[in-house]
Amino acid sequence: MTEEKGVLVDITRCIGCGACTVACRMHNKLDGATEKKAGGREREGGLVAGRWTVVNAYDVMRNGEPVRRFVKRQCLHCREPVCVEVCFARGLAKAPDGPVLYSGRRVCVGCRYCQLACPFGVITMEWGEVFSRVSKCQMCYDRLQEGLAPACVAACTTEALQFGRRDDLLHEARQRIAKHPDRYVPHIFGEKEVGGTNWLYLSDVPFAELGFNTEVMDKSITTYTWKYIRKAPILAVSLPLVFAALYVYTKRRNENEHGH
Repeated sequence: MTEEKGVLVDITRCIGCGACTVACRMHNKLDGATEKKAGGREREGGLVAGRWTVVNAYDVMRNGEPVRRFVKRQCLHCREPVCVEVCFARGLAKAPDGPVLYSGRRVCVGCRYCQLACPFGVITMEWGEVFSRVSKCQMCYDRLQEGLAPACVAACTTEALQFGRRDDLLHEARQRIAKHPDRYVPHIFGEKEVGGTNWLYLSDVPFAELGFNTEVMDKSITTYTWKYIRKAPILAVSLPLVFAALYVYTKRRNENEHGH
């Protein structure tokens, strides 16, 4: 895991220009549509099939003064992604160098298990298609394979986004907090959340005030789910046998009661 790539997002440096969202749309050939989810309400955070990243604005208080902060959102690319764990069609996979990739359009059945399982609510579906499929940030994996940073990082003019090895980014984040304790809250979001993510965040205001799900556990969700998931093959074999036995028992009981 030491060679995993990631991105450090320094919220204090983001000016909300939106260059990252444009770069993402252009590189991935997205239409940027404002699709609506079931019920007519737009997905929280503005992430839809046509937008894999979005910059949200928050008006918060810092040191008693009103300030505006901008937060870039996209898939956080968990180190132990539960979306991959629940995908029985194997349409999602974790790349060795970090990204969580969706490459299963031919096998994806649109069950939405991954969307429901995601602790950060970043996976979207192509609601406009007859056969709904997953839509999410791929961390510009084609660029990573060429040794390049994701398109959004390359487009950032304020150095709010920094691409590199995850270990190096954590070291950089800790140094910034140590050097400027008055500027940052003493927490790196993504360092430990759900086992760690490959997108890391620094902020000068509490993350809970910026729309982050701060109630997620530090330990990977898959640590808890695997002991149940691994029993699925046993259940798949045993349940039909149980139902068959119940059927035979019920049938014989009815025959005896009716004197047949």
